[in-house]
Amino acid sequence: MPFSGSLAVDLVDPKILHGSQISMCELEHMKKYPNAKVISLGIGNTTEPIPDIVASSMADYARALSTPEGYSGYGDEQGNKALRKAIAETLYRGLPIKDTEVFVSDGAQCDISRLQILLGSDVSIAVQDPSFPAYIDSSVIIGQAGDFQEAVEKYQNIEYMECGPQNNFFPDLSSTPRTDIIFFCSPNNPTGQAASRQQLENLVKFASENGSIIVYDSAYAAFITDGSPRSIYEIPGARKVAIEVSSFSKVAGFTGVRLGWTIVPEELLFSNGIPVINDFNRIVCTCFNGASSVAQVGGLASLSSQGFKAVLSVVDYYKENAKILVDTFTSLGLKAYGGVNAPYVWVHFPGSSSWDVFSDILEKTHIITVPGSGFGPGGEEYIRVTALGHRDSMLEASTRLRTLFP
Repeated sequence: MPFSGSLAVDLVDPKILHGSQISMCELEHMKKYPNAKVISLGIGNTTEPIPDIVASSMADYARALSTPEGYSGYGDEQGNKALRKAIAETLYRGLPIKDTEVFVSDGAQCDISRLQILLGSDVSIAVQDPSFPAYIDSSVIIGQAGDFQEAVEKYQNIEYMECGPQNNFFPDLSSTPRTDIIFFCSPNNPTGQAASRQQLENLVKFASENGSIIVYDSAYAAFITDGSPRSIYEIPGARKVAIEVSSFSKVAGFTGVRLGWTIVPEELLFSNGIPVINDFNRIVCTCFNGASSVAQVGGLASLSSQGFKAVLSVVDYYKENAKILVDTFTSLGLKAYGGVNAPYVWVHFPGSSSWDVFSDILEKTHIITVPGSGFGPGGEEYIRVTALGHRDSMLEASTRLRTLFP
């Protein structure tokens, strides 16, 4: 008998945002206005070239693969030993992170799904609201979520932790029910907000008291400028309750190269006392054959002294873009959050549908944004704009927006 199920129909909420939806809207708009110069402030895709020191290292390695001396096949599933050590020593300098606790991957989003395989379907989860859609989507696919409740636009078995300006973008933990897993992103996508040290101390304490595991997404840590923690492991006790997922996508411009990592501390234990790292290592060895050796060479180059300075200079470029966007929306009398510790600006349009705002801006200015409701019910009335673009595009977008909201 043929398989008759449909994941798209039965499991995944059609209101959850996917990049393909934005792309479809852009294609339809370009058909309608074929001569328009569309500016994308939507999907968070980097645009500036990878620094030459990094790209050259990958090119040299790739060319060497054509020689007997330079060829290599499978590597360690956990990642290149030199790269694991560089991540621990460069990005977690001063923290007790061992290179053996670092698992190199093909991206943070892929690791989120591998972690879901590790955690299984029989766990309860909490997510920030709004939040990056992958946490919820992967929870739905793995079977953790219950039925979708149309009235509130939430899944029944997922705890949505409200994170907005009314609570400084941090959940009220005193009223948050206990869950097995807490997905937490800081600096946050989409709001651009970085949790303070005190907030993260409260989160770690909450997880410790409740026997919860925090899956901490630090993909935008390189953008932090105000002294907020760049890693959950800066917080005492975090090694016993947290897994950290991160990425080279934004810090090194590797959105297309694909390289990330996950840290699983040895002290993190399941309730039966078994180290989580043992099971995650099994997942990696079973479901993954290791990140591209070419990409890993690039990652290693980006963490060299000269390479790290080069990639951070590109991060600074995007930070200046973000300032341009924040200043633009603020000058128009709109409340804009983020744009300081992350490449995203979260703009509030009180009383408006986020999809209506998206459509209005696209129709009148030919600018692509992202409707906030795609990040969960807490994103209604907001749009997200990205600073990961060319400077001339940011300046032109600013000019167009000023004509729309005079």
